Amino acid sequence: MSHPPHAPDTIFALATAPGRAGIAVLRLSGPGAHAAASALAGELPEHGRTLRTLRDASGEALDQALVLTFAPHRSFTGEAVAELHCHGAPAVVSAVLRALGILPGLRQAQPGEFTRRALENGRLDLPQVEGLADLLSAETEAQRRQAMRVFAGALGRKAEEWRAKLLRAVALVEATIDFSDEDVPENVWPEVLELIVLLAEELRQEAQGARLAERLREGFEVAIVGAPNVGKSTLLNRLAGREAAITSEHAGTTRDVIEVRMDLEGLPVTLIDTAGLREAQDPVEAIGIERARSRAAQADLRVHLHLPGEPAPEAGPDDLVVQAKADLAPTGALAISGRTGSGIDALVAEIAARLKPRATGLGVGLRERHARAMLDAAGLLDESRTLFDQAAPVEIVAETLRRALRRIDALVGRVGVEDILGEIFSSFCIGK
Repeated sequence: MSHPPHAPDTIFALATAPGRAGIAVLRLSGPGAHAAASALAGELPEHGRTLRTLRDASGEALDQALVLTFAPHRSFTGEAVAELHCHGAPAVVSAVLRALGILPGLRQAQPGEFTRRALENGRLDLPQVEGLADLLSAETEAQRRQAMRVFAGALGRKAEEWRAKLLRAVALVEATIDFSDEDVPENVWPEVLELIVLLAEELRQEAQGARLAERLREGFEVAIVGAPNVGKSTLLNRLAGREAAITSEHAGTTRDVIEVRMDLEGLPVTLIDTAGLREAQDPVEAIGIERARSRAAQADLRVHLHLPGEPAPEAGPDDLVVQAKADLAPTGALAISGRTGSGIDALVAEIAARLKPRATGLGVGLRERHARAMLDAAGLLDESRTLFDQAAPVEIVAETLRRALRRIDALVGRVGVEDILGEIFSSFCIGK
């Protein structure tokens, strides 16, 4: 759905989840927000809170609500805002929404429109909007913490630092254009080159952190692999706490890839139960085995199960080799029983220990878009250094630095923002 540019009309929406609840919050934003709230609640302060009885146009009482009013430039959107904190019964919410809907100058908000107005009015920068979107969809503690860093403005502040350094470099280079050599008080190039080299390296490090954060957003994949009937599906069900996969004493029960998403010690993890690896007995099983091999190869971590007394399977240096069905025989260092639960806690701890280092080193970026902008800027800085070494005209060096500056500006939404706004706001709910 497309979003209109900032307009003088006033928008309203239910800001909390629909359905029965203790409290429901209805939000209004725009020049008519306070007047609309006053039409239901009586005269209100420009900025404050009060307990009022809400009444419709006929004077009938709808509910008793806490009414919050926010003055322009002191609200989330940067506009006049009012919030009606009503009781969360669906009938109450519907009645108040109907009463608001017939007031002149009001319309229902579109998805993400409150946040879009905050962006347009300078209350949030673009990375903060992206951070808010990820905060709203965070499933685990690690995702929440990373999204909160960006929503709190960490990337915007870092981008301002980069911008100031680049502006300094551009100003020094342009000084050599505007003035003759004898008018420039000192040789500016050592400082310019130092700024370029250090900034390019910092941008590359942050880009790597942003790509790690993107992986954290999507979640890590852990594939459970092994021979048929080794206990892969039983282990998956034990970890998931439910019967996510069919278990049977017959080999080859799992024919396709089964996925279960879970929070594993604060990390978002998708567990993958794959078809048993063996010589296929029929074409359908062959397809399942091929899918299993392909998906396991793409996973972040593989848990290789083997039966007691069997040789340990070949595994990569970062993979786990686990003895299954430990209840049937003496166990080794890392052995589990999906049937009794023995060793499961140790396995979970070991999986988390392997994945947590991959969630460290996160920078201020959050998305692949951030990484691309940082790497583009770093590449242009490298190009400007090469141009200087090749004794290129100073004007070309300066223009290359300005192009790098534009990539930093695009990172925080100063330029080139319209083509990505639709994708960002499509993930927002109506009341946000």
